[in-house]
Amino acid sequence: MILTINVAVLLAVVIVLRLRRRTEARSRLDEKVTVIVVLVFGVLVAPTSFGQGVLNIVSQLAQSVTQSNSP
Repeated sequence: MILTINVAVLLAVVIVLRLRRRTEARSRLDEKVTVIVVLVFGVLVAPTSFGQGVLNIVSQLAQSVTQSNSP
């Protein structure tokens, strides 16, 4: 029996657990580690179909916001 762990899923769980902590209890180092973990998660998810879907949604949202502000 082979057990595989998807690193992106593992990082998502770590991010959720880290962000549930109280803000007052975080040090600067703790915040930097959280940012690094989130960046690595983004790099791992970006080439997947889920990441491409998120990119399309965000780009459509940004495009609609910029078009609504133009005269």
